[in-house]
Amino acid sequence: MTRVETVAYGPHPSQVVDFHLPARGAAPDVRVTLLHGGFWREAYDRAHLVPLATELAERGLEVALAEYRRVGGGGGWPETFDDVVRAAGTRRDAPAARRHVLVGHSAGGHLALWAASSPAAGAVAVDHVVALAPVADLARARELGLSRGAVGELVAPDREHAADPMRLPPPRVPVTLVHGTRDEDVPVDLSRAYARAARAAGAAVELTVLEGAGHYEPITPGTPGCAAWAASLTTA
Repeated sequence: MTRVETVAYGPHPSQVVDFHLPARGAAPDVRVTLLHGGFWREAYDRAHLVPLATELAERGLEVALAEYRRVGGGGGWPETFDDVVRAAGTRRDAPAARRHVLVGHSAGGHLALWAASSPAAGAVAVDHVVALAPVADLARARELGLSRGAVGELVAPDREHAADPMRLPPPRVPVTLVHGTRDEDVPVDLSRAYARAARAAGAAVELTVLEGAGHYEPITPGTPGCAAWAASLTTA
């Protein structure tokens, strides 16, 4: 039986982290901070990742399901990005886990990759980043008009370079990308391009391409696309 503790990291209603915890016993060895997707918009919140958070907590992990300010609700550049840094550093009143893995899906995957590379996120202490179906290339996403121009809503063109993982320094920590070939929301080619560029810059990046999988399989417990990366969290 898992339990949930909520910790606020700011005054805004969206500045909260829900800690999904294993049944009482030994302190978890690994913390996973989860960043949800939804193309950075207020209409989408962390609720759809509760099944994943519960599944990971049942595996014995401390799961920090983070909310952040989003476009239409006080977010965008730089507020959304500031919140990612603060949420990742938020702790509950307990000893810190030995390892910290930052996991993001879709727009949350973009934010996780940004946190791994941006100088502005240097305070984010993580050991590994897992980006699931991430919007890994903002410039290309803007060109494609993904989700009716979501990138333009998130950040102005003159600041896009500071928000785009493809135009930032290589990630400071190892990165794992997981992306389905039938993803109709975020094309897998964005992850392929990021992996090529990061590897060329000397970064440790692994890309797992899920044949026939769509946008949500990597975050759906019980699917092969979710099981592979989730199991690795407890074996690394």
